[in-house]
Amino acid sequence: MNTPPRLVLGIETSCDETAVAVVDEQRVIRADLVLSQIVLHQPYGGIVPEIAARAHLDHLDELIAKALADAGIGFGDLSAVAATGGPGLIGGVIVGVMTAKAIALARNLPFIAVNHLEGHALSARLSHDIAFPYLLLLVSGGHCQLLIVEDVGRYTRLGTTIDDAAGEAFDKSAKLLGLGYPGGPAIERAARTGDPARFPLPRPLKGRPGCDFSFAGLKTAIRQLVEKWPPGAIGPQDVSDVAASFQAAVADVLTDRTANAIAAFKRRHPSGSNLVVAGGVAANTVLRERLATLAAAHGLALVAPPARLCTDNAAMIAWAGIERLQRGLTDPLDFAPRPRWPLDPTAAPARGAGVKA
Repeated sequence: MNTPPRLVLGIETSCDETAVAVVDEQRVIRADLVLSQIVLHQPYGGIVPEIAARAHLDHLDELIAKALADAGIGFGDLSAVAATGGPGLIGGVIVGVMTAKAIALARNLPFIAVNHLEGHALSARLSHDIAFPYLLLLVSGGHCQLLIVEDVGRYTRLGTTIDDAAGEAFDKSAKLLGLGYPGGPAIERAARTGDPARFPLPRPLKGRPGCDFSFAGLKTAIRQLVEKWPPGAIGPQDVSDVAASFQAAVADVLTDRTANAIAAFKRRHPSGSNLVVAGGVAANTVLRERLATLAAAHGLALVAPPARLCTDNAAMIAWAGIERLQRGLTDPLDFAPRPRWPLDPTAAPARGAGVKA
């Protein structure tokens, strides 16, 4: 008699999107819902934590009900409930964790607290079923890291940002250019008609040893460039050219630092065959093209989950929950949500303003 695949309910509330998904251990996404809060935060040009937490609280229950209905199941069909336990905006994380704990307690289900970064790290195993180990470039609004993914719960950090993450630089630069929020898609759209060579922007840390990143100087260069124009003098083509120049600079930095990480990965795992790019910035097509060329030059395949699994979503949380459930890794109901939660707790602390764990 065949045993039906286990089903996990995933909840993601770490930032500005309320997301719920149901995934089974055969990598079938039974339901995948994301409620964006963009319109709530656009007037402020960035995420307001209190508004985000309240929106999660207002909509999470109805999303869970709809996800179960979309999947054609009830709570009794679930094998576990997984929720992002951190890192993230602590108010939102608390909403998701407490909701998941309530379901787990009421239905006598295992509760699994998932590191949001591990959700991104394992998303390629959901979409492409790749084997361990692999090299990961995790690049998002709050994080920019290079890690060797050895197994579930086993990560070696090779580099991290010493100031801003790439996604943060996209958002702040887009705001300076009047392109709105979120900045990543806005800059990519504007850059399509721009000249990436018009403005000689800095490439922080490019050509230096190691795998760390820095984007604060690039963001400052954009601000100084925009401030040189008199009020109202910057035209649409100027904006497109700045956007294209910025995007090219970010891609140059990311590929340069990733090349150093590939060398370190190959020394540790000579037979390793995959470079994975995940996180919201991984949806950028120019970056994907550059990384595909880089990977091929080093005998690696670039694995990029579909765009919907790169931005914040609950399918990756549910899948990480499945991977942990399969290994017997569950959490007690007294788990405390964490605003900071490094994937590699043994890594030396990065030094710099605004370091992300």
